Amino acid sequence: MSSNDQKTEENKNTLNPELWVGKHGDYLFNYAFSRVQSNDLAKDLVQDTFVAGLKAMYSFKGKSSEITWLISILKRKVIDHYRKSSTKKEITTSEYIKPFQSEGAGEGQWIMDRAPKEWPSELDDPIHRKEFSAILQKCLSTLPDKWKAVFVLKFIEEINSDEVCKELGCTPSNLWVMVHRARLKLRECIEINWLK
Repeated sequence: MSSNDQKTEENKNTLNPELWVGKHGDYLFNYAFSRVQSNDLAKDLVQDTFVAGLKAMYSFKGKSSEITWLISILKRKVIDHYRKSSTKKEITTSEYIKPFQSEGAGEGQWIMDRAPKEWPSELDDPIHRKEFSAILQKCLSTLPDKWKAVFVLKFIEEINSDEVCKELGCTPSNLWVMVHRARLKLRECIEINWLK
């Protein structure tokens, strides 16, 4: 390996904080926004990421790229945000409209106007994917904070259930209930706003 190649390899995984905003700001913002659905909150999380990155520069060992390291800090900030917001009042069962019949011979069956609708097969089309993504972001923003936290951490961040329970201070059965309710609410919202 020539000395130029060696220098390039050495400089590949170094930190350049003075370039972070211009080089990584948009990517980090989009990452944060896709998880919190708020411009102001996404900006705050990115700013907090940069501050935390500056404070933790000494711990950067160069084993990953600068952006990978910053994303790991931002991911922690998102988890911290949801852990804090998950302590807010959870929606009560009486506020939650159940999609199933609760009495009689049809107990446990779908209520007809709340049953799942057929989804279109055009999701492979980039235009429809973009439209679906926008609707999903809108629908995520309507979820109660704790449900949104569970959904984002489990399905967008792909954190395992045990870790989500630990982060949010809930039991596995409580997690399952919130996941179930979040999915039902998201499905209903998507059907109303996208499958008109």
